[in-house]
Amino acid sequence: MNFKNILREIEQADPGVYEKQSDRRNLLRNLGSKAAMAAVPFALGSLFTTKTYAKTTDSILNSLNFILELEYFQYNLYHTALATGSNSTTYLIPPADRDGFLMIEGHQKAHITFLRNAIDPMGAVPFTPNLYTADPVTGNPYTPPSYDFTAHANFRIYENYDAFLSLAQAFEDMMVRAYQGQLSNLLANTNDILTQVLQMSTVEARHAAYIRNVRRDRGAIDIPKPWVTLNTAPEIRLINFYLQEDNVIQKGMNITSLTDGTRTVNATAASEAFDEPFTQANVTTLIAPFLL
Repeated sequence: MNFKNILREIEQADPGVYEKQSDRRNLLRNLGSKAAMAAVPFALGSLFTTKTYAKTTDSILNSLNFILELEYFQYNLYHTALATGSNSTTYLIPPADRDGFLMIEGHQKAHITFLRNAIDPMGAVPFTPNLYTADPVTGNPYTPPSYDFTAHANFRIYENYDAFLSLAQAFEDMMVRAYQGQLSNLLANTNDILTQVLQMSTVEARHAAYIRNVRRDRGAIDIPKPWVTLNTAPEIRLINFYLQEDNVIQKGMNITSLTDGTRTVNATAASEAFDEPFTQANVTTLIAPFLL
């Protein structure tokens, strides 16, 4: 396959394509390297995607600030949970699991720092929770007045560790879908922000897998796998976090119709292979009961 000929065809079809995609232009100039060659399929697909051109700085900032809002939300969930019981001899999160949740808390804080540092130079004001306070010594973005993770005492997560795990799993699964819903707005980004956000989304998926494994080890009735299966929720009242996760149609194709002649893909496997994106409206509705 002659990639230079392909690039000439692209330029003839749209003479401004390389100016619109400055980073990709630099990439494609260096097609001789193995790394660049590996990136060609993605690069070519992006060049043909006219929707990418229409994405504005405003849409990028909106997505980054929305993700930042959710990272604050998550950070404070774990920060509060890890502190619960500090005035007694029994912590909410048992010793065997504390290191894992301390790591998750650290990841959320790092995400907040990255997003704030990315948004500020773009001329926008980074999202800040209501009644924001920062610890003067550590700078921890700890803002308990902005959140009520009990949803007005409907979820007794600070009294029961298993209740906390169920809600934390739902929130992490939601975060994965929220990231998926914002990625299209970031495709026009001309620096490393898209790469970083993609990496952050995979970290959220690992958080979800960790919590699911903790629940499984504790004998959770739904016997969770490390990933979402169909629309199975840890509790029935959390079912809205899993709406449409039993979808088996991707890009207009029914995944369960795929076969190698002897085997087919069942609905469970088809649902597990993909995360369904959530819109901002979807997520805002889900977290509304937990905000003050």
